[in-house]
Amino acid sequence: MNKKDTLFTGLMLFSMFFGAGNLIFPPFLGVESGTSYWLAIAGFIVTGVGLPFAVLAAISLVEGGIQTIGNRVHPLFSIVFMVIIYLCIGPFLAIPRNANVAYNMGIKPFLTTDSALYLFLFTFIFFTLTYTVSLNPSKMEKYLGKWITPILLLSMIILCITGFTQLDAPFQTPVADYQSGAFFKGFINGYNTMDALASLAFGIVILTAIQKKGVSSRKHLTIYTMKAAIIAGVSLALVYISLGFIGARMAGTGDYQNGTDILTSAATLLLGGGGKILLGFIFTLACFTTVVGLTTACGQYFSSLLPKINYRFIVLLITLVSFTLSNLGLNQILKVSVPFLEMAYPMTIVLIILSFFHRFFKGSRMIYGCALLFTGLITVINGLHSLGINMGALETFIQTLPFAKMGFGWIIPSLSGILIGIIFTMAKRTQNIEKNINVK
Repeated sequence: MNKKDTLFTGLMLFSMFFGAGNLIFPPFLGVESGTSYWLAIAGFIVTGVGLPFAVLAAISLVEGGIQTIGNRVHPLFSIVFMVIIYLCIGPFLAIPRNANVAYNMGIKPFLTTDSALYLFLFTFIFFTLTYTVSLNPSKMEKYLGKWITPILLLSMIILCITGFTQLDAPFQTPVADYQSGAFFKGFINGYNTMDALASLAFGIVILTAIQKKGVSSRKHLTIYTMKAAIIAGVSLALVYISLGFIGARMAGTGDYQNGTDILTSAATLLLGGGGKILLGFIFTLACFTTVVGLTTACGQYFSSLLPKINYRFIVLLITLVSFTLSNLGLNQILKVSVPFLEMAYPMTIVLIILSFFHRFFKGSRMIYGCALLFTGLITVINGLHSLGINMGALETFIQTLPFAKMGFGWIIPSLSGILIGIIFTMAKRTQNIEKNINVK
């Protein structure tokens, strides 16, 4: 791969990541964090940028990618975990969310009356285009990296530079959640981008794109993946900082309920009617590129999992399901996003961290299993609580755990699981040594 190929692969990766959550959460973080903004955005970038690319690094280092990493816990865990992840970042959650946000920001502001028919027509066109582009994964770099992403970045640059130069209001006092522990609050909010989970899916797309350029050795696959990740990561971090900064400067201009309200007001304030058009264009393009990336990734995964089913048919099924769920409306989709992220993110973090230390504990399945079991128990209870299901004494117990008030009650249980796994592994090895001695 030459430098030009690496650049376009990095831009393709950026466009795949940059969707609805990447646009709407940073400005709202800016509004709420106020004078604690820089600490909060640093935490956001750790999970919004650092964690996704740690996942990509882990996948590129292992033959077989995330499937192999999951098998280290148990082959059944690997399949179940990845199917759930792909369904949720695909047709059951992330894809419909992006389609709805594209409609709400790109079309709805220009309608005199809202109607379910308009959403139906928009999503029909949106998913027809998605299906068409997703049928040719080999052309993803051409569609996204060379054409769409530069246009998207140019639009973002216009909005962000205008915001930096024209917004000069002082940062406001942080809301209660950000008055202490702003970094950790930002860290948790970074979950909302869903990019770490998307990395589990995008890994196969990026590796495939690089392999088609003639790269075959594991070492060079990792190197080029990391180069592309740096390009995408720096771009994402700059966009997050800029959008969050705009939000922080806009805090005193109104009472905002979400990031879309903030950006709409900012674009209108800065650029008038043209700002609303520009913002709608940015949202629609960003959501479309992410949906194409997710559809392609899901199609490739399920066609490899179910080789008897044609890739084209799987992509059609994904777009049809996504199209149907998109017409339920954004609020219904968002209701299940936070609980799901609270369950999935900690388990992903633990799994990826263990993969980097794999050789130090010789890949003990007991260590992987105990760590994920203890982490999963805590995060599932937290997720059920967020869904409104009262877990009684279990919830009370979790709140007594260290770091629970900051949203990290799973850390001590996961460390305990690792320790228990180490003890069992050492005991088993000692037992095997004694057996060998007795045989001799």
